Amino acid sequence: MSGKRTTPGRGRGPGRRALVGGGAAALAALAAGTGGGIAHAQAAHEQGSWEPVPVPAQAAVTEYRIPVAGGGSLWCWDTGGKGRPVILLHPGSGSGESWPYQQPVLAEAGFRVIGYSRRGAYGSVAGTRAAADTVSGDLNTLADYLGLDRFHVSGSAAGGPVAVDYALSHPDRLLSLTVSGSVVGISDPEYAALTAALRPDPFGDMPVDFQELGPSYRAGDPDGVAAWLAIHERARTADSFPQSLANTITWAALETIDLPVQLITGDADLYSPPSVMRLNAGHLRDGETHVIREAGHNPHWEQPHAWNGVLLRFLRRHR
Repeated sequence: MSGKRTTPGRGRGPGRRALVGGGAAALAALAAGTGGGIAHAQAAHEQGSWEPVPVPAQAAVTEYRIPVAGGGSLWCWDTGGKGRPVILLHPGSGSGESWPYQQPVLAEAGFRVIGYSRRGAYGSVAGTRAAADTVSGDLNTLADYLGLDRFHVSGSAAGGPVAVDYALSHPDRLLSLTVSGSVVGISDPEYAALTAALRPDPFGDMPVDFQELGPSYRAGDPDGVAAWLAIHERARTADSFPQSLANTITWAALETIDLPVQLITGDADLYSPPSVMRLNAGHLRDGETHVIREAGHNPHWEQPHAWNGVLLRFLRRHR
């Protein structure tokens, strides 16, 4: 196994780009996410005094190109260290670049933080569709390549079905499962009808930032919207194709997951609003739910102080 060690600052890649004004000073503002900084920010958020959050200085990472079946490869970054690994699974509108607000905070809290682009996303090579593995098969290849034993997984939006698919196929490798802002890939007909009714035509023709970012964030942080859109615009590669799941995800399948699971959503999520999140949580053996205020489909990006606090408390309880 070999990789290239990079110190984030300038250039391409997650945390090597100053996404919202390049805030090395913002690391202090986040207080590294390990104590009073997050508690203070969370309290302020709950009192309605939210302000745009600069991107903090990033931790150094090692980058890998991990070969996967069918001639593909996954671009991966890894903060390393001896902490419990946390693998972040990106939204369909993003890539391995989607985590600048999480990477340094989780690393400073003592976790080994890993992000990657799935086939057909920024920096990765899709390979041959007929010979490609499933999304959870690719994730398992990545875990083996990095020498991981057991780890946490957190999937946002389209990363949610990947996380659940992996939990159904390889529960013995997971410590916990987080799914954020996701329809989870549930295929029950009544669920599909419900979620489709939430987004009637011409929803699919609307601008992607309208679909995925809440109105409070779009109005309150235009620079952050521009940075999110920049990641989105380079997220898809020309060779991308839809990749299969290993399992059919249903409510009955959710009921078999014997892991601690948390579901997170934004109060303005047009895909998975709080009522839908709670509906899915009712099919979990060991589940909890959290609603992030003033956020849409990407609360990890829109309200990182609040989202990071929820994730860190959950991870610490399930080390």
